[in-house]
Amino acid sequence: MSEYLELKTVQCKDCYRCVRECPVKAIEVKSHHAQIIEEHCILCGHCTMVCPQNAKIVHSELPHVREMLAQKEKVAATVAPSFISSLKLEDFSTLRIALAKLGFAIAEETAVGAQAVVEEYKRVLAKGEMRNFITSACPAACRLIQMYYPKALPYLAPVDSPMVAHAKMLRRNDPNLKVVFIGPCIAKKREADEHNIDAVLTFEELQTLFEENGIDLASINHLSIETDNQNANLAKAFPVTRGIIRSFDALPEGYRYMAVDGAARLAEVLEQIETLDHVFIEMNVCPGGCIAGPCSIKHEGGILKAEDEISAYVEHEMASRPNGPAPDAGVSLSMAYPRLRSHSRPASEKEIEEVLHRTGKFTKQDELNCGACGYNTCREKAWAVVNGYADIDICLPYMRKRAESLAVDIVRNSPEGVILVDSDMNIVDTNATAMKMLGMTGSPESNVGRPVAEFFPPMEFYNAFNKKMRVENKCLHIGATNRYVSLTVSLLSEQNLLFGLMKDISDQVNYDKKLDKVKLETISTTDELIMKQMRVAQEIASLLGETTAETKVALLNLKKMLRDSVATEDKE
Repeated sequence: MSEYLELKTVQCKDCYRCVRECPVKAIEVKSHHAQIIEEHCILCGHCTMVCPQNAKIVHSELPHVREMLAQKEKVAATVAPSFISSLKLEDFSTLRIALAKLGFAIAEETAVGAQAVVEEYKRVLAKGEMRNFITSACPAACRLIQMYYPKALPYLAPVDSPMVAHAKMLRRNDPNLKVVFIGPCIAKKREADEHNIDAVLTFEELQTLFEENGIDLASINHLSIETDNQNANLAKAFPVTRGIIRSFDALPEGYRYMAVDGAARLAEVLEQIETLDHVFIEMNVCPGGCIAGPCSIKHEGGILKAEDEISAYVEHEMASRPNGPAPDAGVSLSMAYPRLRSHSRPASEKEIEEVLHRTGKFTKQDELNCGACGYNTCREKAWAVVNGYADIDICLPYMRKRAESLAVDIVRNSPEGVILVDSDMNIVDTNATAMKMLGMTGSPESNVGRPVAEFFPPMEFYNAFNKKMRVENKCLHIGATNRYVSLTVSLLSEQNLLFGLMKDISDQVNYDKKLDKVKLETISTTDELIMKQMRVAQEIASLLGETTAETKVALLNLKKMLRDSVATEDKE
């Protein structure tokens, strides 16, 4: 993990865009998440701008700056000249007042250091010892050369960057002065750590400080008064393409002057540096220069508008100040740029081939070099796997082939019947289960093209195709095998195919038929029993009726006899 940049793992997953865009592949992807490989990273910040999930975090030194200002330490601000386009100001005096309100004891443009750097470039060029000359103002470009293009190191100007030069100049009379750089560059954070600069703030972080302290730049602008009477500083053009070249009052003879920006173009030039002769190359990793830095504040009009604003600022500088020599820096601006090496190791051919074979690449034709994994070639990706920077399965063709193979295995071995039918109602594919249900012979391939109507009426397929909806038949009889299946048909609109899923329900249907037969037999038996019971009841009722009548007659006769007997006795 980098101490300057990191990624939010929650938002970063299976994208690889930052790997594709990283000019030095300083990003590892493990467990589907990307992380910065700090020792490889040149801190160009390009990954922060291309990330579609905004998952990149630039580490902030804002708390440290707040603490220095709160403790009333003597702090100087050196501000990159791209403040003109990022903060939408017309001159530095506005910003000088605002920074004083924050508690900065000194506030100057980094262009003061840039002007001294140009003078140092002149001295080095005048010696005529360098076959080619590459500017050293961009720390990301310098690190790119130090790590990845050592053949170009002899041509890298042995001169401080404007930030480092200005910090040295600010500390000439006060070695204990705290220095804070403010600009649009992430690479300055590491450069500041390497050269004893106390902190680096982005323009966005500076805006945060202004908001926290209730400072409104627009209101200060009306009070703006330019106070210093120094000569014109052409180095205020540094933030734009050809800005360094424009900073010379007169170009030293003996060189052809060119400007190259963008990491891809830098790499192309550095690869061919030995073919060049007496060329002065202004290099900037950010396309368009520092005005397009990863931490610049974007505005309507984009880079063209920003370049126009810087140009207007420089023209005003030339028109409002006298021309004259740059002041002496008063300090040494010499800088050595050593060769830097990473801990990565070259992978052997055997290791490369082993990784390639594990992803199904056995011939040159198998190496598609599609770049979906983020690496330019399959072999480059294999190198990353060998070094532990990438998981082997981040290969789209391999994973797709693996998924298709897995899907085919699942379909082929499914206990359910699967049948694919085209819009003409012809069979495209089947599995063994479906063939058994339908009574097909041969292999799945041999049945391709046969009309599905040969096996059952395809009404569900017609309906699914015409109505663009899923259709079900819960009980479809297959005449050839005397089986019953439940059939669900879905339309695969992208492929213009119909997907049929069949489940054999013959046992259930046969059981239900047997059960229905038993029920009918039971009903019939019950009807017979009821009829018999009714006949018995009627016979019993009939017998009971005759017996009751006879009993009634006998009882009535007995009653009459008793009544007659009582009457006779009363008379006597």
